[in-house]
Amino acid sequence: MDPTSVDIVALPVVEIELSRLSSVASPRTSGEDPEHIETLLSTEGELPPILVHRPTMRVVDGLHRLKVAQLRGDTKIVSRLVDGTESDAFVLAVEANIRHGLPLSLADRKRAAVHIIGTHPQWSDRRVASATGISAGTVADLRRRGGDSGTEARIGRDGRIRPADGSGRRRLAAELIRSDPGLSLRQVAKQVGISPETVRDVRGRLERGESPVPDGSIRLRAESHPLHRTEPGFARTVGRDRLAMLERLKADPALRLSETGRILLRMLTVHSIDGQEWERILHNVPPHLYSVVAEFAREHARVWTGFADSLDNWATSLAAE
Repeated sequence: MDPTSVDIVALPVVEIELSRLSSVASPRTSGEDPEHIETLLSTEGELPPILVHRPTMRVVDGLHRLKVAQLRGDTKIVSRLVDGTESDAFVLAVEANIRHGLPLSLADRKRAAVHIIGTHPQWSDRRVASATGISAGTVADLRRRGGDSGTEARIGRDGRIRPADGSGRRRLAAELIRSDPGLSLRQVAKQVGISPETVRDVRGRLERGESPVPDGSIRLRAESHPLHRTEPGFARTVGRDRLAMLERLKADPALRLSETGRILLRMLTVHSIDGQEWERILHNVPPHLYSVVAEFAREHARVWTGFADSLDNWATSLAAE
């Protein structure tokens, strides 16, 4: 079972006797929260079903709802049963606890990430990050601190297998770009074995006179934020050349005088804010919305990547005519 692909809502709802359930192995190390329990006790109507790992009858999600049922003197509770391994059930427990109800603390999310790295070493940093609600950079740090010997390849959130250490492939991509600047992103990506988006990043770094391999030296000024640091390069100020290009695009009649062109210009302008503005937005995202906003951001990134790849393909086709 792939825990990240389980449609929990589609699972049938059943009633289970409380005496059959176990509440061990929760990712929440702080235990029960009395205030949250009081809130649930005062809630009118039936609470949502809890999630239970069928092979062990352990509560995957819903320990506070289980406690409420016990305090009310109930003998049964509405539940959804999930199969699979205990390690997959733990992933589901973490995902459920960061997406609704009482969120896991940052410390619990980091501990959960370390646990998942151990049980799912083949998962990419981004896939572990998606399950635990922390950044991929933080997952990479935790992996290094744990003495991860590294696998040759890891499985990403999209199910695709990618090399775990891409530094060598980035350098090879840089050599190809230098030797033949006319190669498309996809052509370089296919030869080297990395994604077109990674090739795009390598090309951009070469154009800025930087190393093709990120050195991790550029980070957000996170001292003022109590929860986390961000990944290298996130807050890099938009370059002057990029801003100048944006101004030229705004003056281009082909874009400025058409409805779709104006929409594109507005979208490009919104995403061209500087690093300090990104930092201000990041630090003001409410903690209970971290995972939700992160997923929206990743989805928009995927859309932009597909958009860019299509343009690259069309440019390559035109050049070949």
